[in-house]
Amino acid sequence: MRPFPHQARRIAASLAAALAVIAGGLAQAEPAEAAASRIRLGNSADVGRATWSGPAFTLNGSGGIVSASMARAVDAIRGGTGSLDVVVLAASTPASGSRTPECDAVMRLSGINSCTTWTLTKPSDGNNSQANTDIRNAEFVYFAGGDQCKYAAWKSTSLRASVQSVVAKGGGSGGGSAGHHINSSVVYDACQGSITSSEALANPYDSYATFTTGMFDWPNYGDTINDSHFVSRDRMGRTMAFVARALKDGLTQGGRAWGVGVEEGGSLFIDKDGLATLSGADTYVVLGDHTPEKAVPGQPLTFTGFKIWRLTAGQTFDFKNRPTCGYYLRSVTNGVTDSNLYNGTPITSC
Repeated sequence: MRPFPHQARRIAASLAAALAVIAGGLAQAEPAEAAASRIRLGNSADVGRATWSGPAFTLNGSGGIVSASMARAVDAIRGGTGSLDVVVLAASTPASGSRTPECDAVMRLSGINSCTTWTLTKPSDGNNSQANTDIRNAEFVYFAGGDQCKYAAWKSTSLRASVQSVVAKGGGSGGGSAGHHINSSVVYDACQGSITSSEALANPYDSYATFTTGMFDWPNYGDTINDSHFVSRDRMGRTMAFVARALKDGLTQGGRAWGVGVEEGGSLFIDKDGLATLSGADTYVVLGDHTPEKAVPGQPLTFTGFKIWRLTAGQTFDFKNRPTCGYYLRSVTNGVTDSNLYNGTPITSC
């Protein structure tokens, strides 16, 4: 019997790892993890100010800063006056180019006092005292692209509460790609590896479909599961599977789960009242509002009637008062989706 695609992929990965060990020699030591590093741009002293006007959030489909949405978040938090401090959190240093690409973009915006990049390479770095001091003194925390599993590992460290304190004082949070994932209330953490749509639909309990809960639960943004690089990597199917899993396993409240898939180049700015405005490429909100007809380990998914909102640049979505109309419907039957997942005629007579 030929292996399924995901089996073939994993077998190939295992063989590659084994060959690497043989080629490198069994006695070769693994490289040590780099120490936590800090690079600050702008003023050396933090802003001193008692009140802020957020919270505000930016959620990006790829890793980089989207200037339009970030500028709106900065202006919303500072209330149009003064300046603020930003911290960028990353789990690895860029392979080439600038070591601070996100801060480079942030420093070009108005209303910025400083931007500090912290590269934290191991879970215990989430307890780094200077990093936590910088976060707590900041007004916006941005999670860079990379590996959301490494971000999820900070859940049991001081860093989680430090980021929460920024939002609580009227600041903000955001991120792109992996940083987008970590800002939803249910996080697809990819700690066992990345899963494709075909794999997730064939078995929503695939070992690669792993989740972290209890990391962050931002105001007006509960019961969400974020996904990134959405259209270009054809991730609608896996978001459907994630939504079904969240419902079946009780990971969300009220019998509803909301997938939020942002395409590369797209960015949602979400204000303090939960109103999201899209800049750039498309975003999809995928609602599951009933128990899946079939979501069991080792079997393909069946779920009828996902409600899908497609947002284009300039459009809004109210996460505080979530709409009950304007969606199109798509279903999955025995792991096979309806056609034309990324476009449909909205239902307006709800």
